[in-house]
Amino acid sequence: MRTPQSRTAPENPQSRNTLEDLRLPVRVKLAAAWTSFMFFYIYVDYLALYKPGFLDGLLAGTVHEFHTGPTFITIALALMAIPILMILLSVTLPARADRTLNLVVATLYIPVSLFNAAGETWTYSYFYCLSIGLEVLLLAFILRSAWTWPARPAG
Repeated sequence: MRTPQSRTAPENPQSRNTLEDLRLPVRVKLAAAWTSFMFFYIYVDYLALYKPGFLDGLLAGTVHEFHTGPTFITIALALMAIPILMILLSVTLPARADRTLNLVVATLYIPVSLFNAAGETWTYSYFYCLSIGLEVLLLAFILRSAWTWPARPAG
């Protein structure tokens, strides 16, 4: 009498599919992080338009108690332009300058992100905690990526 043989084939290591996991260049990580940061930055401002009374203040010429004159608009543009330019600069600057600039700008944008909640009511604290928390996490990722930028041995 024959004994039943197992119908399962022996495990073949080559039969397993593994996903290819290429190491991304630091420049690509930084550009992607700045792009993500900009999406949050823009959408927080956009979604703030839905807060009751915000548009009334905007139409009256104020945002968070600031007059929306030429100085405010220029500062707002500069605050938006810097991270936008960081996307391009992260992939085009020489490595040493790129690393330094990312460390400086990301460090300076942490208090900028935190300041965006100044004067807000507790009614929208979840919105601002989530948005600012995510922005700060992205800035921390940028800082970590730039700080740990791999060095090539001299020679």
